[in-house]
Amino acid sequence: MANFTLVTEFLLELFAETLELRILLSVLFLLVYLGTLLGNLTIIITATIDHTLNTPMYFFLRNLSILDMGYASITVPNACINSLTDQRDISMGGCAAQIFLFFFCACVEIQFLTIMAQDRYVAICKPLLYPMIMNHQFCVQMTLASLLTSLILASVHTFKTFQLSFCHCNIVPQFFCDIPSLLRLSCSDTFNNQILLLLSGIGLSGSCSIFIAISYVRILTTVLKVPVKGERGKAFSTCVPHIIVVSMFLSSGAYAYLRPPAISDIMKDMTLSVFYAIVPPFLNPIIYSLRNKQIKKAVKKLILRIFHR
Repeated sequence: MANFTLVTEFLLELFAETLELRILLSVLFLLVYLGTLLGNLTIIITATIDHTLNTPMYFFLRNLSILDMGYASITVPNACINSLTDQRDISMGGCAAQIFLFFFCACVEIQFLTIMAQDRYVAICKPLLYPMIMNHQFCVQMTLASLLTSLILASVHTFKTFQLSFCHCNIVPQFFCDIPSLLRLSCSDTFNNQILLLLSGIGLSGSCSIFIAISYVRILTTVLKVPVKGERGKAFSTCVPHIIVVSMFLSSGAYAYLRPPAISDIMKDMTLSVFYAIVPPFLNPIIYSLRNKQIKKAVKKLILRIFHR
């Protein structure tokens, strides 16, 4: 098939058919989005201003918060506005930009979560070596490596996706542009794209999942040896929510991106996408930071400083 594009724009799905339900879901997702911005912005400001939080753990938490604000902003505001105004169209360039940014942020998110699991493992299992292993140079290098890897992967996948021809239906079965939805729309052979997604999934998501799993198994094994029950319970209450959020993000994303691009239920796909596109950025600040005593103390100090001026 000749490599040309007949479709000049795409139509995105709305949250629901009826206006009342669209308004309800849009308001709900906007509230979640505002909560995401507020939680992550609080962590960014607190970790930047409070010098007692100048450690590798909070360095990565700040980076994760910056990332999550961008990650949520790529899809949620536009989808809510589309549903409220009944405007479904998105240009080819806008769709490509959304795919690139979303894929880039998702890849960085996976790698940041992996590095943070490594940070917790070293802090709990090898506390004496922590300053040596998790030094500032290592943190900066890992951050830059994550950004560069994600930039390459996002560029390659976006380029390969828009090399395809779209000459039949232009209705994207999703409330934002993503690669699996466009593969289902294409009238070209998408075998190479599917193989590329599979290799990326195994190479990045698979290796990160294994690394995170090993890190938390070692952490939990070490924690079980702690004689004080209170300390053991505290460690478990911290690790288990981390594991749940990481598992939800990786499993829902892997299912959406690695399954064959066969025709499937649109509402099921849209519901699934909420668990890897909207929920993680909202929960990350709650689980990773706002349950943390040091963060709470720093936030209280920041609030008192603001109101006593």
